[in-house]
Amino acid sequence: MRALIVDDESRVRRAITLLVDWKSHGIDELQEASSGSEAIEMIRQSKPEIIIMDMMMESGNGLELMSWVNEYAGSIKFIVVSGHDDFDFVRNTVRNGGIDYILKPIDAEAINAAVSKAVAEWKREDKERNDIQRQTIRLNEFKPLYGEKMLSSFIDDPIPAESTLRKLTLEGIIPEQAKNVRLLLLQVDTGDTPLLKRFANESELLHFAIINICNDFLRSQGRGIAFKYWGATSEIVILLWHQYEAVTDLILQMNEGLFHTLQRRMHFGVSSVGDLPRSIPAQYKEALTAVTRRNLLNPGEYAHTSKPSSVGTGPASLNTGNGYIFFSSVQEDWKMAIMSGSSERIDVVSQKWVDDLSRSGIVTPELLEIWKKDIASFRTRLLREMLGDEADAAFSQLEELDKESKPPFTTGYSFSLFAWRDWSNHYMKQLSRIIMERQARENRTMMDIIKYIDYHYQTEISLQDIASHFFVSREYVSRKFKQEFGINFSDYLGQYRINKAKTLMLNPNLKIVQIAEMVGFHDVKYFSKVFKKQEGVSPKMYRSNLEK
Repeated sequence: MRALIVDDESRVRRAITLLVDWKSHGIDELQEASSGSEAIEMIRQSKPEIIIMDMMMESGNGLELMSWVNEYAGSIKFIVVSGHDDFDFVRNTVRNGGIDYILKPIDAEAINAAVSKAVAEWKREDKERNDIQRQTIRLNEFKPLYGEKMLSSFIDDPIPAESTLRKLTLEGIIPEQAKNVRLLLLQVDTGDTPLLKRFANESELLHFAIINICNDFLRSQGRGIAFKYWGATSEIVILLWHQYEAVTDLILQMNEGLFHTLQRRMHFGVSSVGDLPRSIPAQYKEALTAVTRRNLLNPGEYAHTSKPSSVGTGPASLNTGNGYIFFSSVQEDWKMAIMSGSSERIDVVSQKWVDDLSRSGIVTPELLEIWKKDIASFRTRLLREMLGDEADAAFSQLEELDKESKPPFTTGYSFSLFAWRDWSNHYMKQLSRIIMERQARENRTMMDIIKYIDYHYQTEISLQDIASHFFVSREYVSRKFKQEFGINFSDYLGQYRINKAKTLMLNPNLKIVQIAEMVGFHDVKYFSKVFKKQEGVSPKMYRSNLEK
């Protein structure tokens, strides 16, 4: 802390210097002035916290200095040392916030007590000032968030919209004369990795920069406000309440500003004009529709209005009415290419898809989202159809692979048909590979099961024994026998044993009961029953026919 002693007598200044225990009060810098005018200059330069001053001086008296300090350096605490026991002097000292009025000759205990009180009072007020400053900083940080929340509520919670508008008007965010409004919606490209890297991958910082650039153009002309919409992760909303008819020129200006700073231009969905605030929810939907149905094949257009035609989300089909191509138009081609396992065939199908999209003349973010959902549903159905019970395991495996090969962003500004072609190509090849691998594994498993039966048909063998030995489910084994042979496991085993028994009957030295035991039947009567069911005659009659 700094202290300043102001007195026109050097012996008084010297006395004060010696009498006060400056170190114990935390004062490490001491200065002296011989007049009020000199003191003012020193206060301006060094900004002391404590002043000890005389009331009567030849150049600039203490009353003038006290008034100046009170007006221009109000945080300074001062102590008056005077040889005059004058009521007016004391009253002025108190009026100007003085800590104490000490009469000369100066008592050491009195001056130290006054300095201690002055230091304590300055520290208390400094803490209050710092607390207020921190609160102000937090409030200033919170104000934009508070404003964003209220502005976003126009869209998400329209019931108290009139009350919200009054609050925003009182806060000076929306002018009182604003009656009509047009809404613009800017979708930030969340897949623009190079741009995000410039902001340390902090999307909030990027949004903040874009909002500031837009607001530079809006606030300078009092046209409106841009804010982060809380209802979506990557959307910035602009409300225009002045000069909203010249929206195309405004978007051009903002994009020039964005390009100058970020080297990017943004796409804006534009609503029609409506009443503030009642129309804002509908305007948001209109602008969202406009930006999600913008034609990605025309990247140079940045202002987008909603069209009457609708893509819709009904059954996927080729819609020749508006040029949209849906997944159903290529679904069979994709299925055949995947099931063929041919990499060349998949290449052809992928290229044909993007060629068809290019020829259609229109590709929208909304359409790409529909494609993604239809493709995902197609994959699930195909896995069920081709792998049955194994489909869930294959689906989990593919989901893990999807994390390494994500589709391009549908809202991305750097749209490329080739990027979508490459993704679809990889997607189909992954699916084809997984299906082929699992089918091959199933085929190998069935071959092993048949070999197992060949080696163990003479013993007691059940469906559960097979399932346990090969670590598959009973249902899997049963389903595979139905698929491969058209019969269930028990019928297959019975036929296999009877066929073996027929071969053994060629040996006239083997009795029927022996043959039954040798092929796994421990009850000759049951063997005869099964044999007759399959061959239409009893084992004895079958052997007799062989001997003829």
